[in-house]
Amino acid sequence: MKKLYALFCFAILAIAACNYTQKVKDGSFAHDRKQYAVAVDLLKKEHPKAKTRAEKGKLAYLLAESYLELGKPASASDWFKKAYDDGYGPDALRQYAFTLKQLEQYDEAIKQFKELGIEIGSPYEYKREISACQTAKTWKQEKSKAYSATPLPFNSPGADYAPAILKDGKIVFTSDRQAAKGDDKYNWTGNEFADLFTADLSTSDVQPFDNQLNTESNEGTAVFNKDRSELFFTRCFGEKKEDNFCQIMSSKFDGSAWSAPTALPFQQKGVNYGHPALSADGKTLYFSCNSKDGWGGYDLWTSERTAEAWAEPKLLGRSINTLGNEKFPWLDGDTLYFASDYHPGMGGLDIFKTYKNAAGAWSSVQNLRPPLNSGSDDFGYVIDYQAKKGQDVLQVGYFTSNRPVESGGGNDDLYRFERRIPPPEPVKPVVVDYKLKLEGYVLEKIFAEADNPDTKLLGRKPLNGAVVEVKFGKEKKKFTVAEDGFFSMDLAENTDYQFIATKNNYLTGEAFFSTKGIGKDPANPVQTFEVEIVLDKIFLNKEIVLEDIYYDFDKWDIRTDAMPTLNALARNLELNPSIRIQLSSHTDCRGNDGYNAELSQRRAQSAVDYLVSKGISVERLSAKGFGESLPKATCVCARCTEEEHQLNRRTGFTIVEGL
Repeated sequence: MKKLYALFCFAILAIAACNYTQKVKDGSFAHDRKQYAVAVDLLKKEHPKAKTRAEKGKLAYLLAESYLELGKPASASDWFKKAYDDGYGPDALRQYAFTLKQLEQYDEAIKQFKELGIEIGSPYEYKREISACQTAKTWKQEKSKAYSATPLPFNSPGADYAPAILKDGKIVFTSDRQAAKGDDKYNWTGNEFADLFTADLSTSDVQPFDNQLNTESNEGTAVFNKDRSELFFTRCFGEKKEDNFCQIMSSKFDGSAWSAPTALPFQQKGVNYGHPALSADGKTLYFSCNSKDGWGGYDLWTSERTAEAWAEPKLLGRSINTLGNEKFPWLDGDTLYFASDYHPGMGGLDIFKTYKNAAGAWSSVQNLRPPLNSGSDDFGYVIDYQAKKGQDVLQVGYFTSNRPVESGGGNDDLYRFERRIPPPEPVKPVVVDYKLKLEGYVLEKIFAEADNPDTKLLGRKPLNGAVVEVKFGKEKKKFTVAEDGFFSMDLAENTDYQFIATKNNYLTGEAFFSTKGIGKDPANPVQTFEVEIVLDKIFLNKEIVLEDIYYDFDKWDIRTDAMPTLNALARNLELNPSIRIQLSSHTDCRGNDGYNAELSQRRAQSAVDYLVSKGISVERLSAKGFGESLPKATCVCARCTEEEHQLNRRTGFTIVEGL
């Protein structure tokens, strides 16, 4: 699930990039360009003037999304409900249910998730969210005996978040308060661009951290090495009229000033990097990024410092990273704290912890629960070992939350927590029987039009009768799933698993799982993991659009950011050796017909050539450029929006011969 509301690119890292400013035409355009503060004002004026119910539903949905991105889930929830009532469909109901969860209205959220499952024809799709709501409801009713949390007094009406311990009773944090550098407003939030600030915890005095490091771009999420002589932080920037991307920067302190920051060398173009965390010895950097080589969304990665530079990053394992977003790591010895919106939580981002055992494997993650977590976003957890503590206090630290205004400032705010010695509990001798279990599901996609794979994807449902072959080491297992699409098995330690699922009239699909790096945890001796294998039905002679296939203006060569999608298609063709496909390319309406036809043919052929370079036989592939002849958005060319032009500029494939 994407981060429900972002402050700016590096704060939440939920979008591909923050966008440069363009002249706003209307509320829809402002929303499309991620100028959410601008969009709200415009859409509120446009909504009452809408002439049809469908138009009202669309504007209400865009307004709800804009409120969500501005951190106002209560307003967003009302508008998602209006959008659904005006016929916007399952998307509005889905977002309505998620905002109810975020507002901690768990009973109503459960009701809406159940309704949503019925509407799309698959109760399976939201069983996980229903279970999470039930668990969160129980956690909310529990009273913590160990933790207390209070907002810090220097929070501003803007966003204050991501604390880092400095020294002498001071912290460094990120804020878009009015004192931030630069004259322009950031149209995402309507506030200033964000900078790093220093706060004196004893006096609540707040000052800009360093005028050489703070710029008119967005800076934030800092971490220092042990002696505070080295700093890593995030900066989001881009060339004029280009989208901004976020990179991790480093700077050194020579005793009097910080050096000009430089970007870490391993970072790739078109990927967002952020939230650096450093091991105590300064040799390992943890960070979050949205590389397509990850498990999904934003994942946590590490890079080791060598004598020459930082090494190529490594992805943390599946016990930590999920299909959702993992962000804001922080290290306390062998314990890793981080935020996730996918591990079972209370609403938005929750704070979790895991630790390395003696063998170097990570234990199962633990949710820190209330009062550190809430239905809102909770992240940026750090422990302050320099802080003064009361007699019964074990730890003092800080975290960030955008929980409702009565508990703080209503935007992202900084909180101080205290961890106390809990009352002793009776100790019972336990014989620990460690087990690793896997629950698997074979699913198929649900489309708005059942026989058209190029219509809106509504969800997934179990696929009855699919056969799953599991390969691990020299062994194999086979399962045939029933109506629930379910299979289960025990897993061995330190083992890689491949799952291959087949069914007649469906493309063969695969999934992978590894127990390498998963440690034994006495607090959770039986660990259960989940894997989903989604099989695509074979639709002959119907185009399927490939996502994230873009070309530079007037070019046809395959860009780096298109390679992961084509690599996945190549693997799909390897798994299904009997099918032949046609690669197709389309342009928008701008330019003359002959030019567009030739350009699209070259682009389609480039995709074919790339697949051949990956070992796919040319006999199984053909290329066809359609130019502007088959638009998906049938608008008058001069009046097409950028969104409609993008819809028409597409690359796809068609299965021309099946099994």
